[in-house]
Amino acid sequence: MPMEKLIVDMDDVLCEKGFIRMINEFLGTNYEQEDAKSYYINDLIPKDRIKEWAKWYSNRNTYDYVNIVENAQEVMEKLNQKYELYIATAYVFRDAPEISGKTLNDKYNFLCENFPFIDPHKFIFISNKDLLEADIRIDDSPKKLMGKARLKLLFTAYHNKNLTETELKENNFIRVNNWKEIEKILLK
Repeated sequence: MPMEKLIVDMDDVLCEKGFIRMINEFLGTNYEQEDAKSYYINDLIPKDRIKEWAKWYSNRNTYDYVNIVENAQEVMEKLNQKYELYIATAYVFRDAPEISGKTLNDKYNFLCENFPFIDPHKFIFISNKDLLEADIRIDDSPKKLMGKARLKLLFTAYHNKNLTETELKENNFIRVNNWKEIEKILLK
């Protein structure tokens, strides 16, 4: 019997807080992720400083600023034994798409270093995740969970905490707050 296909997002699911740390360093502020009013935490940057931000950002590696989400590596390694496991992550930098190649390289290197048990051929760099079919999806973006899957796990993040139980139910999302909850659901 073939393994079920599991697609896991990267940012704010496997690693977290890189962008907010970078923004605070760039602006000299003390923002928390919850201060962001949208999915795009970059919206905290004043519009008149976007070009300056993009140039500053292009000279740094976001993944030098992140934390790996607690228990992510341990649970992902177990999932890799039971599922056909893929990591699907967007890499196009909205504020300066021309520097996105560097972001892709940084993501790839981070995954190879921190999730070495996953074959790099199973890294998918894509913005429109609707194109991907899977049995199970884990993502922090409700929009990116809209593709086909029998089980859709919404990983709690600063930008999705306001979804109501009704909205979760209407979209067939199951909210998960951490990797131990994922382990209980997928590794029974």
